[in-house]
Amino acid sequence: MKLIVIQFFIISLLLTTSLTEISSADSSACGGKCNVRCSKNDRKHEECIKDCNICCGKCNCVPSGTYGNKDECPCYRDIKNSKGGPKCP
Repeated sequence: MKLIVIQFFIISLLLTTSLTEISSADSSACGGKCNVRCSKNDRKHEECIKDCNICCGKCNCVPSGTYGNKDECPCYRDIKNSKGGPKCP
């Protein structure tokens, strides 16, 4: 019985550690890509970064470059704002 409890604890610990590493890697990847994407954007920089991070979080990708290339990430391209225009920079 003790062996089963110990095994369960070890497996739970390993799974928790792996999931934490994956989620933190994803958010930092979005931030770096969004900083590049918004570096030459006409909109307010903070607003651009916020929208880009929302889109990246939903789609798990950000098109390369500072403008265009949205066909690289159709999910990112297709997200619309409340007025029906593109949400993602």
